[in-house]
Amino acid sequence: MSKTSQRTPPRVIGIASGKGGVGKTTVAVNLAAALGQRGHRVLLLDADLGMANAQVALGVRSPWNISHLLSGEKTLAELLVPAAPGVQLVPGASGLRDMAALDMGQVASIIHAFDPLDEPVDYLVVDVAAGISPSVLTFMAACQHRLVVLQDQPASIADAYGLIKVMAQDQELGEIYLVANAVQSDAHGQQLASFVNDVTIRFLATNVKYMGCVGADELVQQAQRKYRPVVDFAPGSRASADFRKLAQALEKLPAPEPGSAGLQFFMERLLHAQQATG
Repeated sequence: MSKTSQRTPPRVIGIASGKGGVGKTTVAVNLAAALGQRGHRVLLLDADLGMANAQVALGVRSPWNISHLLSGEKTLAELLVPAAPGVQLVPGASGLRDMAALDMGQVASIIHAFDPLDEPVDYLVVDVAAGISPSVLTFMAACQHRLVVLQDQPASIADAYGLIKVMAQDQELGEIYLVANAVQSDAHGQQLASFVNDVTIRFLATNVKYMGCVGADELVQQAQRKYRPVVDFAPGSRASADFRKLAQALEKLPAPEPGSAGLQFFMERLLHAQQATG
């Protein structure tokens, strides 16, 4: 039984990064798996359209993906793939160029596909593409909570700042949280987040919060080679402990106001954001 009341609408968590290669999908997959292990019902949406790495990271295969939803061949419920205890995946469309540049009507089709979904969901985790493309901003604008993954590398910090800068221009986006990946310690992660926050306050008048960190751990790479979340492959590892802490931190976020949560809210905001950028 989920720890979340069935009367509570699902929370929508968007996970993005300023650049690729910083572990965004690894964070999304393991965070979803950690929430599932804690008794929550989780839907993981691979919104990294055109690359779609989540199913590879989870070691699952499906002949169907979002492109079949758009073509009308499959419903959203028919796309769902059990990926980990408590977690179902909505596969993205890997290698299809046109999926990376959906028009407003196609995005609307994805949004409205959630309408008839009867699956009870506690968390919708949205693995968004890296960068600052319109589709990234559209998906992030539709989420209730936004996590930006970064590493302590100049390019990662600069690109994370660029993403935060663009998101900060939308006053409705609310709070942005940082997840420091592959750091040496929590103190290292806090230091990195504090530096980014100082810069965003100074130049953007925007405050970003520290959600937590994932320590550098070679078992993450070993888990990836086995196509499994590290929280399942090596539950006693340092990284697994950090992912569980992140899941607990998500549980403690302020509850959305009535009428501003759930899949319907996500759909409506996604469509609104797409229309605004279309």
